[in-house]
Amino acid sequence: MSFFAVLFALILEQARPLARGNWVHAVLQRWARWARRSLDAGKPRHGWLAWTCAVLFPTLVTALVHWLLWQFNVLLAFAWSVVILYVTLGFRQFSHYFTDIRDALDDGNEETARELLAQWRQVDASELPRSEIVRHVIEYSVVAAHRHVFGVLGWFSVLAALGLGPAGAVLYRMSEFVARYWTYSKSAPGDSASPALQQVATQTWGMIDFVPARLTSLGFAVVGSFEDAIDAWRNYSQRFPDEMAAATAKRNDGIIVAATSGAVNVRLGGQTLKPASSLLGAQEFQASDAQNLNMTDSTPGREPEVAHLRSVVGLVWRSVVLWMVLLALLTLARLLG
Repeated sequence: MSFFAVLFALILEQARPLARGNWVHAVLQRWARWARRSLDAGKPRHGWLAWTCAVLFPTLVTALVHWLLWQFNVLLAFAWSVVILYVTLGFRQFSHYFTDIRDALDDGNEETARELLAQWRQVDASELPRSEIVRHVIEYSVVAAHRHVFGVLGWFSVLAALGLGPAGAVLYRMSEFVARYWTYSKSAPGDSASPALQQVATQTWGMIDFVPARLTSLGFAVVGSFEDAIDAWRNYSQRFPDEMAAATAKRNDGIIVAATSGAVNVRLGGQTLKPASSLLGAQEFQASDAQNLNMTDSTPGREPEVAHLRSVVGLVWRSVVLWMVLLALLTLARLLG
């Protein structure tokens, strides 16, 4: 059933993607804000309490609803899984910027591509050369694909196998969401999370994303250039520290970017773009799916070109097919068992 739930959710998300600024996003923001304001008193134990309320409570509710629906009607439980996956899983939540930038570069309109990249990442991209635009788009896109697709699939598959339905998808997305939201909110006057709460959220997110990040990288290696991807993973991932994760798992995003570099033979890494302070505002958080990677060095590979964007799209979709095949085999094994 897990295979069909993911398949239906992906088809539905491609046909009718959630709009940016949708009601689900607004509800999650209010929920995270309420948990912080009600429970964050600045101590580590208060941080854990706020995180538990914001992340584990909706996860447990999702599992409980799935269990109740399963007792009543299997089809209702299946529909519940599809709905939850629809709001937590999918490319269309971030891919429109990628597509628009690629089309602009195809048309030779680099100025439009810079403006779109600046809007997407809330950075100053006014002086970026063409190759650097491509590089940043690749780096941001593969991390976004991991967080919106492969990480969700990983946790969904594990907890669904344990009979908890789509609870894993909620756990993964909520843990990423609150870590990002509470880290961002420190720049909003009167709405800042305490350092203790931020530390709890980022440490927990780093641990939750530890295994999925490595599974995503392994998937990229399998469907790409395996030896080069593994070599880049081993030798260059430390050059891509993840600013939003704890020290124990700070290279989660870096492993994904390094593996991508080797899988498609493209040079990635370099200086992080500077935030565009004039663009800061209410839309900044919504536009940001991950913190900028603090890159200071480059991996081996060819100079980034527009053709690499198509290679990355192919890499991601081949990884999706790989995941779907594995899910199909697991579903078949459960049915036959």
